[in-house]
Amino acid sequence: MTRLSQFHLRNFLILAHDALATTFALLASFYLRFEGSLLTDRLPHLLRILPWFVLFSVVVSYFSNLTTAKWRFTSLPDAVNILRVAAVLTLALVVVDYVYFFTGANSPSPVFLGRVTIILFFFLEVFALSALRLGYRYFRYSRTRLHARSDNAASALLVGRTADAEVVLRGIENGAIKRLWPVGVLSPSAADRGQMIRNIPVVGGVDDIEAVIRDFESRQRPIKRVIMTPSAFEPDAHPESVLMRAKRLGLMVSRLPSLEGGDTPRLTNVAVEDLLLRPSQKIDYARLEALVKGKSVIVTGGGGSIGAEICERVATFGAARLLVVENSEPALYAVTEALSARDSGPEIEGRIADIRDRERITRLMSEFKPDIVFHAAALKHVPILERDWSEGVKTNIFGSVNVADAARAAGASAMVMISTDKAIEPVSMLGLTKRFAEMYCQAMDHDLMTEARGKSHMRLISVRFGNVLASNGSVVPKFKAQIEAGGPITVTHPDMVRYFMTIREACDLVITAATHAMTPARPDVSVYVLNMGQPVKIVDLAERMIRLSGLQPGVDVEIVFSGIRPGERLNEILFASQEPTLEIGVAGVMAAKPNQPPMSTLRKWLAALEDAIERDDRVTIRAVLQDAVPEFGSNAA
Repeated sequence: MTRLSQFHLRNFLILAHDALATTFALLASFYLRFEGSLLTDRLPHLLRILPWFVLFSVVVSYFSNLTTAKWRFTSLPDAVNILRVAAVLTLALVVVDYVYFFTGANSPSPVFLGRVTIILFFFLEVFALSALRLGYRYFRYSRTRLHARSDNAASALLVGRTADAEVVLRGIENGAIKRLWPVGVLSPSAADRGQMIRNIPVVGGVDDIEAVIRDFESRQRPIKRVIMTPSAFEPDAHPESVLMRAKRLGLMVSRLPSLEGGDTPRLTNVAVEDLLLRPSQKIDYARLEALVKGKSVIVTGGGGSIGAEICERVATFGAARLLVVENSEPALYAVTEALSARDSGPEIEGRIADIRDRERITRLMSEFKPDIVFHAAALKHVPILERDWSEGVKTNIFGSVNVADAARAAGASAMVMISTDKAIEPVSMLGLTKRFAEMYCQAMDHDLMTEARGKSHMRLISVRFGNVLASNGSVVPKFKAQIEAGGPITVTHPDMVRYFMTIREACDLVITAATHAMTPARPDVSVYVLNMGQPVKIVDLAERMIRLSGLQPGVDVEIVFSGIRPGERLNEILFASQEPTLEIGVAGVMAAKPNQPPMSTLRKWLAALEDAIERDDRVTIRAVLQDAVPEFGSNAA
């Protein structure tokens, strides 16, 4: 039997059940109200209207979504639907009674049903529609409990507010989370304590974790796992303390990630990145979907950390076609396989290409004809680019020029370049080359706007942000490896600070910036800057990671200061001193007013750079870039 036929059979069975329930409710209310001659006289009339009334009840049930709701998930919305159906059918009986009253309808009495019968029907209808649904729900709930116990499910302590804990409990009850059975909840809210949530007690606050665990051990019910919900990572919940205490007691610690759009609850390991997060910006996902849905999208550098996440988000928001451009064969294979494994999504195509190859990039874009291009391909490692200047210029400058020109020639409506906070008053070749690429996109955007004279035209924007947690080359994976090796952890300087955000949030805000650029409200904005929150001191991050591993900084693992590397500075900045900032009314995103030379000047610099690269003339390369970006090196401290 196919899934489609099973679906129709299930709907038919539910409709049959609801029809029988209505039949029972009407007949039962009638027999309870009338007896003797009153019943005998009215019964023929009842039997005449019963088939039509039951048919009407089926229609009402269908349009009230009772037939499409799964019984194993019966909940408050289903109860509301049942009450709505019962109310509509009761009202229909009132109408029938009034028709009999005014027409007579050959009835032995001017009132056919009467108020008592109609009230009885309402309550019996609610009971008849609810009983089997609730019974089935309880059966599935009991079976889940039985399986959990028989499968030796680990007893678990949930940490977080009751609203979050309920998500975990529902996931356990419906089988989405397996081999786990909660015995208590620790909540940071004093108002939750002493309460019950889905029959599980709130046994204390987050600071009571050790006492609660010892209490369960004394009762021969040892806790084996701790589950941290999203609210457990709020500052007032002291997540570091909870994690350290749990690990000290030898407990496995997992977390429930924040859910989007009704995703299935799932548990993952707690990582140090979870403890670095400031409250995420609220993302308007409908706005992002409106930009991407049904569009053809190209992502360059799609195999990298940022590029791969942009590909995933573009697929989630409903793109029709997605071309992943990547020059690393393993990275391209990995990202296209992951995207193809989705149940639904865009038509995926992956192509090996180097953005330095102008003809190849132009041909690919001409064939694909993208609506939007996300340009994430770049060389990003600061010390490496300080050694190999020309490679940074070839990829970050000429590669970006190739992508921008090809996107324009292919008729794209927008190109979004991933930039960096290091492009602001740059002190490194990474920042310098990215700033040059920004200026080229700004100049082209300005020229297209001038040519369009108020009409729709292609937008070219750049989006700057800082370090991304867990990305390739991030300091967090490096520190983890150093701790596992027994140390030491190498930090460049005790006062070094950096901005951090998650890959998911960064990519969602990149697309958010694109939605703003595509509106006609602010055509003068072409450089966007993401709100990175408060900067994190790197040495504090190192010490925190050591403690979370159950070790002591300076005792078990040493921290060594290796000195600032070429191209680094202690503090990153978000806006240049000569670059006016703008509030655009979008949470998490700011903007900088364009500040770039004309395209004719940029092309002269590009020609000089191309000639210098052919001759490997580092002096000329530096002189041209210094001329293009006079603030280069002005804020090296």
